[in-house]
Amino acid sequence: MAVPTNQTSGAVGGDMRTSGTRKLSVLVVDDEELVADSLVQILNMFGFDASSGYSGSQAIDRANTAAFDVLITDVVMGEMTGIDAAIEIRKVLPNCKVLLVSGNTRTSDMLENAHERGHDFDILAKPVHPSLILDKLNAMSVGD
Repeated sequence: MAVPTNQTSGAVGGDMRTSGTRKLSVLVVDDEELVADSLVQILNMFGFDASSGYSGSQAIDRANTAAFDVLITDVVMGEMTGIDAAIEIRKVLPNCKVLLVSGNTRTSDMLENAHERGHDFDILAKPVHPSLILDKLNAMSVGD
């Protein structure tokens, strides 16, 4: 995948994402630190303002101190699922878009439970190629 030049349009295609004149802010949460940090590096390289967290509670703490536009989170993590963290974060940041990633077979049951409580989220199956995440983020940017 080629690194785009310093473009700022909102069109889909891998160029720099902005919301108005500001970069789209993304919080990446995964209890596997290497996974979270690697995705953050890729997103920053593609023009997003990305940062990482390593647990659901860390993500909630971040939402209480700094706004972000998109949450990308693993579903199955130690003390709290990414779904529960996303629900809590949306209480503080109701316009935050959520993209779940999971490689766990229990995910469908957890998504169904969240749906029954009135919460629906996009999900990608691990392993997920970064270009697919970039496509999703670009679509979210265009949909603003």
